[in-house]
Amino acid sequence: MTLTATDVAHADLLSPAAVADPYPMLAAMREHDPVHWSERFRSWFVTRFDDVDAALRDARFSSDRITPYRQAKLEGPDTDPGLRAAFGVLEEWMVFKDPPDHTRLRRLLSRSFTPRAVGRIRPRIEELVDELLDTALGRGGDRIDVIGELAYPLTASVIAEMLGVPRSDQQHFKEWSDQITGLVFGGMADSGRHDRGSRGMAELTGYLTDLVAQRGREPADDLLSGLIAARDEHDALTHDEVIATGVLLLFAGHETTTNLIGCGVRAMLRHPDQAALFAADPDLTGSAVEEMLRFDGPAKTVARVMAEDVELRGRLLRRGQRVFLSPSSANRDPEVFADPDRFDITRQQGRQLGFGIGMHYCLGAPLARLETGIAVRRILERLPGPALVEEPSWAPVLLSRGMESFPVRIAAS
Repeated sequence: MTLTATDVAHADLLSPAAVADPYPMLAAMREHDPVHWSERFRSWFVTRFDDVDAALRDARFSSDRITPYRQAKLEGPDTDPGLRAAFGVLEEWMVFKDPPDHTRLRRLLSRSFTPRAVGRIRPRIEELVDELLDTALGRGGDRIDVIGELAYPLTASVIAEMLGVPRSDQQHFKEWSDQITGLVFGGMADSGRHDRGSRGMAELTGYLTDLVAQRGREPADDLLSGLIAARDEHDALTHDEVIATGVLLLFAGHETTTNLIGCGVRAMLRHPDQAALFAADPDLTGSAVEEMLRFDGPAKTVARVMAEDVELRGRLLRRGQRVFLSPSSANRDPEVFADPDRFDITRQQGRQLGFGIGMHYCLGAPLARLETGIAVRRILERLPGPALVEEPSWAPVLLSRGMESFPVRIAAS
């Protein structure tokens, strides 16, 4: 489907058609109006690779979008205290901070997410994938939800175990994370997202506050104990930052990778020739994951706030205005990628932006790549004759390319 400049003038990336498949609209924006002002969202949309790449590296495109929102919208006497508290937690997240706070927080966490560090848990990831597949296949039936039964419980279990969250408590995180999603990823059409998000945030922060107190008394070999040690021994973290960072890791540590696994399985099932290549050659795992990120990655847009006026392609982006930078569009820019709408796991990769670039490059990228490569391969290997039942149920949000559910049919084994 080819859209025109007229279509772009009325672009709505939260329309049902664009939520299900944003790429025709993004292509039209990239071609006809690559720095597009949306009256619908009172924001700029930037869609060409070179512009997105440069903006992600440019400090004038600030990540600190929570503080100005809180100051403008949540300081009045009629503001719900729960909503104010929820945004107070978001305000402490590393991903919403600029230097020097971002630098300090990232340095504290970076050693836990290097390729070498996450490589040590490969056997545990493989074990979890097979446990989940055993359970899903063992219950019978002719279909499996790739998100609810495989991708989400895998990624949630891995990050929870890294943090030191007891497995018996992990069942609660899906509900809390789903409630928080509307606050983080911009489900603007959902009038109830603030109420649900504030409730989910209150429950999750309450849980982590209790767990931090317990780890303070009985430290363990896990990430949460490390954060507490940084707070107590080096004064590198405040107590609120410990709690907020725990919430961030539990949320971001599964959300992105869950979506990447789901979209990766879908791409393979829609392109059986590529699935056959993948199955035949384990050495293609790395390039396959990169192509999953490029072709249909989890970051549809990335939100920034202008710290000062910037002129871009003849448009003036004014200080304080919101900008949505689109990695999904950039990764299909024909100026950078040949035949960009073709899924090809043997592609000689250009530098795709699925995990961002610059100071906010995804800290968990090595873990996400490892989990995705293992999970997609094992799902395709072990599910007997999987086939698409129907299109996934997509989350109606601006930032994430995420599935709420993804049923696939399996043949009788």
